[in-house]
Amino acid sequence: MDETNSLIQIKGLRDGLLVSLNDAPWDEQLSVLISHVDAQPAFFQGARLALDVSSQILRVNELVELRDKLSDRGISLWAVLSESPTTQQTSQLLGLATRISKPRPEESKDFGVDDLGEGTALFLDRTLRSGTRIEFAGHVVVLGDVNPGAEIIAEGNVIIWGRLRGIVHAGSQGNREAIICALDFSPMQLRIADEASESIGTQEKDRPQVARVNELGKLQAENWSAG
Repeated sequence: MDETNSLIQIKGLRDGLLVSLNDAPWDEQLSVLISHVDAQPAFFQGARLALDVSSQILRVNELVELRDKLSDRGISLWAVLSESPTTQQTSQLLGLATRISKPRPEESKDFGVDDLGEGTALFLDRTLRSGTRIEFAGHVVVLGDVNPGAEIIAEGNVIIWGRLRGIVHAGSQGNREAIICALDFSPMQLRIADEASESIGTQEKDRPQVARVNELGKLQAENWSAG
């Protein structure tokens, strides 16, 4: 499963999800994508999906098959990004976009953990397994664990309602006010803005923790409380 996940990168956009596939034969890419969707149905249900297939050459029957498989799972394919002119023409014939606008950085420096404005957060109701990489221009909230080998990059805060064992980068565009929270705090690596740490001391084991950049400019973890 981890090998499958490593072939896929997911990035949150204002208009939906951007899924990028690594170079591989199309049959393999399609199988990996559908297997990934079927393994996380709640995450993908109702999503608008843009697919980056790099230089893959796709013809009408292949894109129709992809669109139908996604549609059967409640997913709308709205864009296909490719370096191949053939794939671009095929996509346009099917009414699919071949360009998407890049997400603008969120002005998130004033947001706190309990002040996630509508439309600024990506909610993931699942555990992130090894090889999964999530990138989002806003806050990221995970209702599950972040396993070793999984990575989250967010321009805002990262809130994990579960165990943090992977890599998290909050405030990725330089927001030093961003925070990282988790119920169980044992990350492989943390980064807030340009401050990074592979090991960070926590006040108490088995207690929710919050990491932030302190007044000395260093990453620090402390007990996470509602107060």
